[in-house]
Amino acid sequence: MSDAASDPTWFPVRGYRAGDQGDRDTSEAASETPTEPSWFATLGPRLVAYIRQLGEQTAFYGQSLAATGDAIRRYPGEVLRLIADMGMGTGALAVIGGTVGIIGFLTLTTGALVAVQGYDTLSNIGVEALTGFLSAFFNVRMIAPCTAGVALAATIGAGTTAQLGAMRINEEIDALEVMGIRSITYLASTRIIAGVLVVIPLYAVAVLMSFFAAKFGTIYIYGQSRGVYEHYFSTFLRPTDLFWSFLAALTMAAGVMVVHTYYGFTATGGPAGVGEAVGRSVRSSMIVTAFVCLLISLSIYGQSGNFNLSG
Repeated sequence: MSDAASDPTWFPVRGYRAGDQGDRDTSEAASETPTEPSWFATLGPRLVAYIRQLGEQTAFYGQSLAATGDAIRRYPGEVLRLIADMGMGTGALAVIGGTVGIIGFLTLTTGALVAVQGYDTLSNIGVEALTGFLSAFFNVRMIAPCTAGVALAATIGAGTTAQLGAMRINEEIDALEVMGIRSITYLASTRIIAGVLVVIPLYAVAVLMSFFAAKFGTIYIYGQSRGVYEHYFSTFLRPTDLFWSFLAALTMAAGVMVVHTYYGFTATGGPAGVGEAVGRSVRSSMIVTAFVCLLISLSIYGQSGNFNLSG
């Protein structure tokens, strides 16, 4: 008997060994596996997809903002309900004041930080009396509006995205459209109006808490004279700065609400998709908040800052 016949892995009919089949299958599978396209080859389709998504967002923003007047006329009850829900919260959230308590606490800490850093830094050069100036200058122009915008994005905005996203995956938005209700007007425009109206008392609370924290820390913790603090505070506090700061807060609120309503309105993928939409909306709205604050500051104060040190 030959060596081939005595080998147990040899098949006389087919003429190859048992181990050769696995090698041949592996080589054939490797040759049939498609290669992934390069990053440069997919650049064009990805750019087209991004531009299309940007166009869809712009169209949604325009429709939701244009329908605000119709929302007030058709759904005033829904607007009032959303204002109460966003301002004070419902259920357990109402115990701590909802968004009012959150924004008040945040600006309280930032105002106290102005007192701590301002007094310590100015005392190094012997001008700690100007701590009141820092409170009137930085709290109004930057700290209060930016803090209020971040708080709106993290509370009202995130809640709006979660609500609309849950309605989308549960097909409640489709049911509204089947009943003949204008879904963008009823769900998005009403929330934009409520968010802009709610920010009015919220921003007032934010500014007052930042002023109170800076004054309390400077006078009662560091021991500065009340008259010295109030003199420099009232000297550098300009009513026009308060007006522009309030306008910046309103603009931030509108930007935050349109971004969050879009991501909630277009959420897909079940509960995991809603969570992803909330994360993306918070990220985008914070970018919008910083961008609005930068543009308004540059357009109003410019390079000089419209500031003269005197008094």
